[in-house]
Amino acid sequence: MIKISGIPFKQNEKWQLGSIEKTIIQQMQNTSIVYSYNSQNELLFELKVRKNIIQSAKVMDKSQAVFTTFAYARCNPKYWQLTKTGGFLLRSDVQPGDAIMDIFRNSSMYAFECATAIPIIYYHAILFSIGEESFNSLFQNLYLYSWHTDTDLGIVTFNSTHFLPGDVLYVNNPDFDRKTPWFRGLNVVILEDGKLFGHGFNIRTAEEIIQILNEKRGPDSHKSAYITKLVTRPSFKYLYRAANFSLTDRTSKIQRPIVHHNKNSISYAHYLYYSL
Repeated sequence: MIKISGIPFKQNEKWQLGSIEKTIIQQMQNTSIVYSYNSQNELLFELKVRKNIIQSAKVMDKSQAVFTTFAYARCNPKYWQLTKTGGFLLRSDVQPGDAIMDIFRNSSMYAFECATAIPIIYYHAILFSIGEESFNSLFQNLYLYSWHTDTDLGIVTFNSTHFLPGDVLYVNNPDFDRKTPWFRGLNVVILEDGKLFGHGFNIRTAEEIIQILNEKRGPDSHKSAYITKLVTRPSFKYLYRAANFSLTDRTSKIQRPIVHHNKNSISYAHYLYYSL
C-alpha cells in the first residue's frame, strides 16, 4: 500500500512511467506494508533511483570489471588510490562523478569483490538520479571498500519477507568450502523481472545462483545456500531532500538519517529535519 501525506495513493494519469516503475508501484500496492511519502515527488524520486539501480546493475553485468578478492583488487590510478586493504580512495584532484563513471567506461581496469560492487552500483545510479553537481557536492570523499559507504548514502538494512526491484538481498552459503571463503555468500540486486544480479555471477535466477553456490560447498555438506531475509537499500527520502539543497544549506538544515526498525511498516526509517 502506498500513502501520500497519509492518504491512499492514486496514480496520476499524466505520469509517464516506464514498465520498471509500473512494476515497482504494483508491487508496493499489492502488499499490506505501508510505503509512506510526504509528496508525489518523493515517491517519483524513489522510483527513479530504483530504476537506475536496476539499470546500473545491468551495465555492470555487461562490463569487463571482474570479481576478485580484496588482495587482488585493482582500479584506474588516474581516479583512485588503491589502499593496502583493497579499497579505492578517491584522488583529491578528480571529481567524484568522473571517478564513478570511469569504473564503467574503463571497466577492464577494475577488479573488486561483490560487496564493493553494490555501493558502486548505488553511486552510479544516484549520479544519474540527482545530476553531477549535486552528486559531487554530496560525495566529496568517496572510499569504495566492501560495504563502507558515505553517510549521505544512508544505507539501511533490515529483515523482511517483502522486497522490491532495486533492493539488495544476501544469499548465504552456510557450508561454503573453507578453501574458497569468497563463496560464503553473495550480494544481489533484484531486477524488475525477479532475476538477480551478483557481481561475478552475472544476471541469473535465484535457483541458478543457489545452484552455483551449492557447488562451492565443503566436502560432505548438505546445507543448501539460501536467500536470507536481509534487505538493503539507500535512504531514498534523505537523498531526495539532500539533493535539493546546496552544500551550505544542507549542513545547516538537514540532519542525516536516524534509522529505526519497524516490522509492521516500511516507515522503519524516521528522518529528522530541522532549520536552525
